[in-house]
Amino acid sequence: MLAAMPQPPSAASRDEPVIRERGDACPGALRLHAADDGFLARIRIPGGLLDGPAALLLADAAERLGDGHLDLTSRGNAQLRGLGESCGGELAQLLDRAGLLPAPSHERVRNVVASPLSGLDASGLPDVSGWVPLLDRLLCADPGAARLSGRFLFALDDGRGDVAPLAGDVTLTACGDGALVWTAGSPEGVLVAAGDAPRAALLAANHFLDAVARAGSRAWRVTELPPEHALDVRVLGERLAAAGIPGRVAGVSAPRAAAEAGPDIPAPRAGDGPEPGIVAGPGGAAALSVLAPLGRLTAAQWRLLAGLSGRMRLTPWRGVVVPGLTHRTAGPALDALAAAGLVTAPGDPRRSVTACTGRPGCAKSRADVRADARALASRTAGPLPVHWSGCERRCGHPRGTAWVDLVATPDGYEISAPGRPAAPVAHADLAEALTAARSTTPSPSL
Repeated sequence: MLAAMPQPPSAASRDEPVIRERGDACPGALRLHAADDGFLARIRIPGGLLDGPAALLLADAAERLGDGHLDLTSRGNAQLRGLGESCGGELAQLLDRAGLLPAPSHERVRNVVASPLSGLDASGLPDVSGWVPLLDRLLCADPGAARLSGRFLFALDDGRGDVAPLAGDVTLTACGDGALVWTAGSPEGVLVAAGDAPRAALLAANHFLDAVARAGSRAWRVTELPPEHALDVRVLGERLAAAGIPGRVAGVSAPRAAAEAGPDIPAPRAGDGPEPGIVAGPGGAAALSVLAPLGRLTAAQWRLLAGLSGRMRLTPWRGVVVPGLTHRTAGPALDALAAAGLVTAPGDPRRSVTACTGRPGCAKSRADVRADARALASRTAGPLPVHWSGCERRCGHPRGTAWVDLVATPDGYEISAPGRPAAPVAHADLAEALTAARSTTPSPSL
């Protein structure tokens, strides 16, 4: 069996509780982050749901105030880079006009991911997209919810198991005409009626905040709570019942066959995003699924996407789903997106390549990793995806361990893969080393 690579700090599970000694400095739309290429703004877009006018205003902001690009994050949010130090007020006004700042006091806590194909394909699964605006309104109307950190995450899964594995602090999994609400690390949740799901999710977040207050740990995530203050699903059930939401405890880790025979919910699969291409929907409807190369879109590419149907769904896999098309219009639209440089086919070698910001945007980076990744994306192949990092922090690394890691060093890169020890490699030898590493067959346990 191949040895598993250590997970990056951003993805590793923690065996010890985390004691936070400072406040949450996670960037937002109003709290800009200073980077080497200017200031950065992170705009929360709950569920990735974005209408055309708002999307076009974001493109205008990227060109007028930033570097002309929009970055997609692993939570389906958008980032603007290269902002000037004095543009905060103008950016806030523009975002408010776009409807992207419904509650300035809560703008950093509106972290909600949702199954991006929900209601669009022919799966027959429940459509959870309607939960997104309901949860967002409840979240913004709750003064106490502003105490959540900018890293706290809600995940709304329609039952296909795509966003449930993405380490949400509170997850809603659709199940028939109901939903299971559960918190990170718990093998059980509370099964509630679908109409009660958004309110149940907010109450679960408040359950976490009360535990943080009792523990005095300033934890940002559910998994950071000390063991003696871990969330209790039965206490959650009691809190829901007291709020008028009846439910019953059900498991979240039963195999599918057992779940179909009983009340438990099938275990989440490793989170996979939608395949690039045309998504066939019911009644002749269609959607498009595309990926942004290395998570970046130009303002022109963004406008093209926004103009196809007037709606966009940003995904946690740094992609965009465009709903509202037909089988007749989807093909030409996909061709236009391919011509514009987006990833539109499952076999595109850029699909399995990710990278951190690198130079010139990050002072800690030792290389322009995005340029190196672009140069080698079409020259290397293999079953394993690859992540390029400018330093040992390995920012932006996808969850899991079945990846080839390239970490920049003063003399080139250090390369590692499952079952292969880390080894230095000169820049001139990257293509050969990367091809060999990506050909590694990962263990089924990874």
